[in-house]
Amino acid sequence: DVTAVICTMSFLYAVVQSDIYHSLPMYQQALMVAPLQILTGFAMWCTWCIGHDAGHGTISKSTKWGKGINRIVGEITHSAVCLTPFVPWALSHRKHHLNHNHLERDYSHQWYIREEKDDLHPLIQASASIRMVFFPFLYFIYLFTGIPDGGHVLFYGRMWEGESLKQKLDGAISVVVSCATAGSLWYNMGTSDFAVVCMAPWTVMGFWLFMVTYLQHHSEDGKLYTDDTFTFERGAFETVDRDYGEWVNRLSHHMMDGHVIHHLFFTKVPHYKLHAATQALREGMKERGQEHLYKEIHTPDYTQEIFKQYLDNWFYVNEDQVVRK
Repeated sequence: DVTAVICTMSFLYAVVQSDIYHSLPMYQQALMVAPLQILTGFAMWCTWCIGHDAGHGTISKSTKWGKGINRIVGEITHSAVCLTPFVPWALSHRKHHLNHNHLERDYSHQWYIREEKDDLHPLIQASASIRMVFFPFLYFIYLFTGIPDGGHVLFYGRMWEGESLKQKLDGAISVVVSCATAGSLWYNMGTSDFAVVCMAPWTVMGFWLFMVTYLQHHSEDGKLYTDDTFTFERGAFETVDRDYGEWVNRLSHHMMDGHVIHHLFFTKVPHYKLHAATQALREGMKERGQEHLYKEIHTPDYTQEIFKQYLDNWFYVNEDQVVRK
């Protein structure tokens, strides 16, 4: 995956440096590089999935070397290649897994009751009304502004409450790696080439990340839980497996069609076993008459689906989706 990013991004940079590219008007330049930006962004997304495993400690389970191997892989794939500070992201993501589909304690997802939208803070209401304006920048907003979990570059917000100075200093290392990588590329490429070659693909990667995350946790019959009703297992079975098509699933390391098993055993099952583990889960649940608990949605039109769902629902859920007793 890292090799794919290096190759596609290098080719994109070569195109941007070519005389042919510079001889074209701006709109033709944009059309010329768009396919390569989309391809590079997808390669970055696939690489991000590997760093995701490192964050859960499943790249290596070695008792002696595993922690170090996972850290190195995470810093390379997330902090350097995907410009996502590894340790801060792993911290907030673990809290998401421990509180998945909890109405108030979930991370990565903010949930608002649709029937109470008129009582929300005016800034939140304004964000909802212009939601599509922010759509391309949602991952940037999440990392840099700390909405809703807290800052992943500047350390503030609920994700850092109760965390030690040692944990924050450890997270700062990841931030330095990301900033040093971005800074060196920016310095050597210049602003315009850096934007075209690095940040446009990064935005594509962010689109994939948001799309997959959002659709895995939103369905028409999805339920949210409160302190009185939440259990880890209940929350896990509200996640959704989505089939994007065989090759997209494979290249994305089964992040989409192996999401339920991932939430059930997020520190146990690595990406290369998600598909087999999902099949075993489904067979076992069928034998026990529990197959109704498992959710799968065939989603070949995933780009249309994310725009539709986000436009129609944003982060709203209906009151009848909240299990309070």
